Amino acid sequence: MPGSVKGGGRPAPAARRSGAARGLTYKDAGVDIDAKMRAIQRLRLIARGTFRKGVLTDIGSFGGLFDLTAAGPLRHPVLVSSTDGVGSKLKIAFQTCQHKTVGMDLVNHCINDILVQGAIPLFFLDYIAMGKLDADVMIDVVAGLARACRDSGCSLIGGETAEMPDFYRPGEYDLAGFIVGLVERELVIDGSRIASGDVLIGLASSGLHTNGYSLARKVLFERRGLRPESRVPELNRTLGEELLAVHRSYLPVLRGLIPAGVLYGMAHITGGGFTDNIPRILPRGLSARVDLGTWPVPPVFRYLQDAGRIAEDEMFRTFNMGIGMVLVVPLHRESEVVKHLDTLGEKH
Repeated sequence: MPGSVKGGGRPAPAARRSGAARGLTYKDAGVDIDAKMRAIQRLRLIARGTFRKGVLTDIGSFGGLFDLTAAGPLRHPVLVSSTDGVGSKLKIAFQTCQHKTVGMDLVNHCINDILVQGAIPLFFLDYIAMGKLDADVMIDVVAGLARACRDSGCSLIGGETAEMPDFYRPGEYDLAGFIVGLVERELVIDGSRIASGDVLIGLASSGLHTNGYSLARKVLFERRGLRPESRVPELNRTLGEELLAVHRSYLPVLRGLIPAGVLYGMAHITGGGFTDNIPRILPRGLSARVDLGTWPVPPVFRYLQDAGRIAEDEMFRTFNMGIGMVLVVPLHRESEVVKHLDTLGEKH
């Protein structure tokens, strides 16, 4: 009988006696905190492999601590920070189920953004948001972040993983990053020394980097009806391979030039292409002349232009067109910079 007592035991709780459902939990709403904590344990091991001298906290702290004195003797240290995302390049990762490189894209993009002001990276934080936590995908993404951080001597000091049911489509996520670097005040590159007669030197990109993907996807997938696995003869590889080519970091090439003071300005060619990024570093009243045809434009850009019937000026405002970084150097030190680049095998 409902509510009967055997052996002197206590009656079952009222909710159980009436057959009422148990109370709701966060997991019922689609957020599995236990799964998140298990994943974080794995992420902690990955991140520790990037730690440099100066990191004072482990992954999981409310805030990441970094001791600036560990960066070496400093006369007038200046912190430089930046934040960015991977953008719709993530759509290619979703389509191909390849998630190991987008983290590298993000770190390298952020490194380049502070490098143009002369800063060397100290530490990095990430933000990953998913509708439903997929530990394997998250591990792949963070492994890419960690690899790029290790390559640059930057510590992956912390981050945030957000699980938001019904906010993202199944299998999709968003990814953003935050970087802090350091430069001596006297070595800050702000474009103030740029003058008429200085020389522009372009450094080769590794592909689309992380810009122009909304237009590229519209041309390739909507207009041309292609898929990431489609092999394009003009590119000599699949579209997925081309579009997931890692956004390169220019730190290994340029860090040796910063102390010499030969770089009067640098422009990271990202959203806005040549048209919007080069003017950002020029003093008021000064303009730059770019001689088109003085470098080889990679086939992917001409393929996109032809397939989408995109005007030349639109191409240069949307894509990097094969030049991912532009240096401004004084004419009398051009040969010094070129010799440095040639010694490292850098295309320019």
